[in-house]
Amino acid sequence: MKISRILPALCALAAAPVAAVEVDGRIDPQEWAGARHITDFVMVQPLSGEPARYRTEAWVLATPEGLAVAFRNHQPADVPRTTQRTRRDEGGQLDRVNLMVDFDGDGRTGYDFMVTIADGISDEVITSERNFNTDWDGHWHRAVTQEPDSWSVEMVIPWHVAPMAKPEGGKRTLGLYLDRVVGSTGERFGWPNISYQKPRFLSEFSKVEVPLYEQALLAVTPYAVAVHDRIRGETDFDAGADLFWKPNGQFQLSATINPDFGQVESDDLVVNFGAVETFFGDKRPFFTENQGMFDVPFGAGNSRLLYTRRIGGTADDGSGAGDVHAAVKLNGSLGQVRYGLLAATEGDEVGRDFFALRATRDFGAQDLGGMLTHVDRPFLDRTATVYSADHLWTPNAAWSIRSQLVASHVEQAGQSSDDSGLQVRADWEMGAGWRQQLWFLHIGDELQLNDIGYLDRNNFNYLRYELARRFPDQPEDSAYSFHEWRWAASTRRNDHGLNIAEAIATNRISERRDGGSEFLEVAMWTDGHDDLITRGNGAVRVPEKVFLFWERSRPQRGRWSWYVGARAAGEGLDGAGGMGLDLDFEPTLHLSDSLALQGVFSLQHNPDWLLWRGGDRLGSYRADIAAVGANLQWQIGTRQELRIKLETIALDARLRQAWVVGPGGEPQPVATPADITDFSLANLGFQIRYRYELAPLSDLYIVYGRGGLADDDQSRSLADLLGDTTSLRDAEQILIKLSYRFAN
Repeated sequence: MKISRILPALCALAAAPVAAVEVDGRIDPQEWAGARHITDFVMVQPLSGEPARYRTEAWVLATPEGLAVAFRNHQPADVPRTTQRTRRDEGGQLDRVNLMVDFDGDGRTGYDFMVTIADGISDEVITSERNFNTDWDGHWHRAVTQEPDSWSVEMVIPWHVAPMAKPEGGKRTLGLYLDRVVGSTGERFGWPNISYQKPRFLSEFSKVEVPLYEQALLAVTPYAVAVHDRIRGETDFDAGADLFWKPNGQFQLSATINPDFGQVESDDLVVNFGAVETFFGDKRPFFTENQGMFDVPFGAGNSRLLYTRRIGGTADDGSGAGDVHAAVKLNGSLGQVRYGLLAATEGDEVGRDFFALRATRDFGAQDLGGMLTHVDRPFLDRTATVYSADHLWTPNAAWSIRSQLVASHVEQAGQSSDDSGLQVRADWEMGAGWRQQLWFLHIGDELQLNDIGYLDRNNFNYLRYELARRFPDQPEDSAYSFHEWRWAASTRRNDHGLNIAEAIATNRISERRDGGSEFLEVAMWTDGHDDLITRGNGAVRVPEKVFLFWERSRPQRGRWSWYVGARAAGEGLDGAGGMGLDLDFEPTLHLSDSLALQGVFSLQHNPDWLLWRGGDRLGSYRADIAAVGANLQWQIGTRQELRIKLETIALDARLRQAWVVGPGGEPQPVATPADITDFSLANLGFQIRYRYELAPLSDLYIVYGRGGLADDDQSRSLADLLGDTTSLRDAEQILIKLSYRFAN
C-alpha cells in the first residue's frame, strides 16, 4: 500500500466533541461534519485496482454512541437494482455495502456488518485472515434510503458490540475496510485496495485512529419454549436465560442457564456412510456471542480446536443429547494480552465438563497465541487435555508464515496417551498476480482433539505446494471479468509411513459480467491406500482416483436466479474406470421482492461405491441417490418472516461384490455373506417456521417440524422411495419459543 494512503489513515478522524448521528439513511452534512470522507474506492472484484466504475463515497465518524459509517452509492438509472428482501445472514448477489472493522487493529478478529439496498442485513466474525462465520448476531443500527440516481446507508456500531483492548494516549486504532457490491454485475468497489481473495486480508485493513470511547452494557435475554410432541401426545416446557455484561471495553462476561439449543434451527439432511463425521455450525446464541477468540483452526477443512456442538452433543451413554445446565464465557484484555475463557457443565449423571482458555499477544511482525482445552467425561472415566501454540510472522508485505504446534494428553481407565501435531503454512505474494503457498501438516497417530474439538482424521502427514495467478483484465467483450488459476501438487502419508496418495490438481475461479461466478476443477490421485474406511481394521489398497467438478451461479434476471453444479468422480475399486456422476440444480423463482421459492434437485449415480460393512469387510455397490427439496421464504413487512423448508433424500444401493481386506491391504472378493445385501433408504425433513421480531434480538417463533427415516434390506426404485417420504413420521412437533432481550 502506498505511503500517501497510509499516512492519512493514521490521522484522527475528529478531535472535537461530536453530536449523535440520527440513523435515518439521509446523510445530513451537519451530522457528518468532521467525519473522514473517503472517495478513492477501487475495483477489488475483479481485482484490478482500477478506480471504481460508479462513484462511491463513505463517511467515517467516531461518536460516543458508536462507530458511525455512511455510504452514498451512485448508480445510474440504467444499472438494475437488486431489491429482493432477505432474511438475516441469507446473503446473495445483491446491491449491498460492507463495513468491516478490526476494533483492536491487530489483525486477529474482525466484524463484518452488511446492509443491502432492501435493508437486509448480515453480520459475520472474521478470523484467520479471511474466514467468515455468520453464526454470530450482533445488535447494531442501520437505515437505507433510495434516490433516482443513488442509494445511501447509515450505520452506527455500538462500542459494546465486541471486546476491545484499552489503548494508550486516549486514542483507538481501528482496522477498517469498506466496500460496495453492484448486484447486477458482481463488481465490488473497496477501500483500501485489498481483497479476501488474497492470503492476507484482515491484517491489511487500513489503520484509522479515532478518539477513545467506551460503553457499558448489561443485557439479559430470558427465553421460554413449549414443545408439543404429536407422536407421544406430550407437551414439554423449558426456560432459560442468557446474560451479557460489559462494564468496559476490556472485559465482557457472557453466561447462560439452561441455554437455548437452537430448537428453531434445522440442520440440512445428510446421508453419511463415511468414516469422517459431518460438521455442523452452531446457532445457539451463547455459543456464537464473541466466539471469534476461540476460533482456532488446525488441520484441513473444518478441523478446529473448539467445536461447540460437542457441548450438549450426544451423551456418553448414548441416551440422547447432553443436558447443559450452565456455561460462562469471559473475553477481555490485560495490557497487550487478549484472552478468552469458556466453561460449560452438563448436569445429568453422565454429564461432562468443558473448559477452554485462549490468549494472544501482538508484537508487530510477530503474533503469538496459545490455547488450552480440557474435558472431563466421568461416564467414560476419561479426561482429555489439549495444548496449542500458534505463531504468525509477517516479515514484509509479501510473506506470511503461520505455524502451530498442538499436543494432547488423554487419561482413560488408568491408561494414558500423548501425541502431537504441527502445521506450517507459508504464503508469498510474488507480484503481477502471482502467488505461491507451501503447507505442511503433521497429525500424530494418537493426537486426539474430538472431545471438544473437531479433527476429521489423525495419523496423517500432508505436504502441498500451490502456484496461483490472477487474471483481472479480461476483454470487455468477454463473458468473464476475472479468472484465478491454481495449480497444486501434494503427497499424503499416514504416521506409519503408509502411502495414501500423491495428487495433482488445477482449478479456475471465475467471475462473470452477469454478476455470477464459475468454478472448474480437475484432480487426479495416484493409487495408494485408504486407511480410514475400515475404522481401524486394516488399510485398503485402492487404485487411482479422478475428480472433475464444475459449478455456475447466476443472480436474479427477471424473476429467476439459479445454481447448477456437476461432479464426476472415480473413487471405488474400479478407479478411473468407474466414474460416477452427480448433478445439482437449484433454481429460485422470485415472485416478488419479498417472496421467493427455491427448488433443490440433485441426482447422483455411482457405479462403484465402496462401503465398510463391519470388521475387515467391504461391499461395492451400484448406487443412485436423489434429493428433492423446496424452500419458500416470505419477508412479511419489516418484522415478520415465514419460511417453509422441505428436504427429501432417496438412496438405492445394489450390491456388486463383497470383499475382505487381504494381505498387504489388497481387497479379496468373497462369496456374498448373508448380512451384506442390497439396501435402500428414504429420509424426510419438513419445517414451517414463523418469526416475529419483537425488538432487536428478541423474537417469537412458532415452528412445526416433521421428519423420518426408513431403510430396507432390498433395492427399491428412487421414485418409490421419494413417494414414501411423504408418509414418514418418526418425529412431529409444534414448538413455540419466546425470547426477549432486556438491556440498558
